[in-house]
Amino acid sequence: MIRRREFITLLGRAAATWPLAARAQQPAMPVIGFLHRETLTPSREALIAAMKRGLAEVGYVEGRNVAIEYRWAEGQTDRLPALATDLVRHNVAVIVAVGNTPTALAAKSATQTIPIAFLVGTDPVESGLVESLNRPGGNATGVSVIDVEVVAKRIELLQQLLPAATSIALFVNPKNPITTLAETREARAAAQALGLRLLILEASSANEIGVAFDALVPQQASAILVSSEIFFFSVQDQLINLAMRHKIPISIPQPEGVRKGALIGYGANTNDAFRALGVFVGRLLKGERAPDLPVQRSVKIDLLINLKTAKTLGIEVPPALLARADEAIE
Repeated sequence: MIRRREFITLLGRAAATWPLAARAQQPAMPVIGFLHRETLTPSREALIAAMKRGLAEVGYVEGRNVAIEYRWAEGQTDRLPALATDLVRHNVAVIVAVGNTPTALAAKSATQTIPIAFLVGTDPVESGLVESLNRPGGNATGVSVIDVEVVAKRIELLQQLLPAATSIALFVNPKNPITTLAETREARAAAQALGLRLLILEASSANEIGVAFDALVPQQASAILVSSEIFFFSVQDQLINLAMRHKIPISIPQPEGVRKGALIGYGANTNDAFRALGVFVGRLLKGERAPDLPVQRSVKIDLLINLKTAKTLGIEVPPALLARADEAIE
């Protein structure tokens, strides 16, 4: 027979273990692995916030019912495989691969089972990420922004601003051959159709950009077109300052670059693309299968023109082009 004091002691011990047992039975919070080729900057914080808005649309809020593990390669593409493998070891529920195609390829090489949501600016079929846009197959799907496809349009817009132009220089990153080859192919075809000479400038570091400008100036290029490759996003200030110093009009795809002084920008709306990416991640967390989720094409394109820069360079913006702009900076 258990005495009253012994019974109370046993009851107290059992009560102390109930919360622990209850917590053990609760499902673990899913973890998203976020992999990016570059470094964290205020601009990228804003894009991550856009992704979180997309997640919230499907019911996921960081810290409440989902966690995020961040991995940044700090511009070193060769670090991506190890960082992707580290996320796999942490048994994340979904890997978000951002920073263009090399990031997505590194994630796909690290796992064939964990769902991958990518955001790329090149053709995901051509790069081997998916079997087709409608039926991705494998474990990867996501958002494909219109970057490469608008290269020809960007050259056409520059010619409208500079009708006397004879040559255009294209900045590309040789360390991302997938984007470089695709954009160079599109640029060559567009330049030839418009009767323009195309100069190819390669740079994958800040120092190489300076060297490329030193080689460019004597060739008297009429304008500069900057690749959508993500490396150039982090060196926008340097590119714009050098272009303005040498009084060369420059086209940068991201809106931030135009607000900082680039003449014109025409490219995918990255905030919209990241929001769509967040929705994709949420759908994968809810159990939808990557092979069955068609790749989404982000088709929202923004046209920005910096009128202050145009005035400094003595360029008259055609009224018809100005009327088409989503934003004119004065």
